Amino acid sequence: MTVGLIGTKIGMTREFLETGQSVPVTVIKVEKGRVLDVISKDKQGYNAIKVGFFKLKNSKLTKQMKGYFAKKNTEPKKILKEFRVDNSEQYKEGNELGIEIFKDKKFLDVKSKTIGKGFAGVMKRWNFGGLRASHGVSVSHRSHGSTGQRQDPGKVFKGKKMAGHMGDKLRTMLNLEIVKSDPENNLIYLKGSIPGSKNSTVILRESIKNITRKTIKEKHEAKTKAAAAKKGKK
Repeated sequence: MTVGLIGTKIGMTREFLETGQSVPVTVIKVEKGRVLDVISKDKQGYNAIKVGFFKLKNSKLTKQMKGYFAKKNTEPKKILKEFRVDNSEQYKEGNELGIEIFKDKKFLDVKSKTIGKGFAGVMKRWNFGGLRASHGVSVSHRSHGSTGQRQDPGKVFKGKKMAGHMGDKLRTMLNLEIVKSDPENNLIYLKGSIPGSKNSTVILRESIKNITRKTIKEKHEAKTKAAAAKKGKK
């Protein structure tokens, strides 16, 4: 398990590479985190660290949280996130974590909440085809049709695709390529899109899968070398 960071989705733009290739990217403003608590396996049974993100006014806190932050001798934080780690001894209370922890990384996993669509029917929510738009179908063109069987089983199974609340769910995008990073402004550029609206909160972590595929820059370098080698043979 690895430590992650929390950031804010700024929006989407495009990044032009040296080759002239245009790559769509999502810009994320990464927030610096402060280690508030170190959890050891000897005491609690697992290794982890609790990290605080985003400043918060003292007036927004409950009495319990005021006491907690006073005990930790740190400014109030809006979000407290616990990250499981293999070895918690390398972290100490008060340590700051920033974008530099992704310095040598090529791919990241991003977790964020999708845009809420409200109550939606089955055609929008599950891509149903609807009923026939012909004679005899009365006020049920966009309905879902039958939901169950007969007396046996005599119920609607859990997970049945029906109308309901669409969106506003946590989703994780795996193996997003880091196209560019800007440590001075705490910005990171990820290839493609991620769920959520602008200014929504996202969680960034090192990719949990062992990625062997090449990045865009590595592909271009390999292509250039192959072309040079082919030209040299001639």
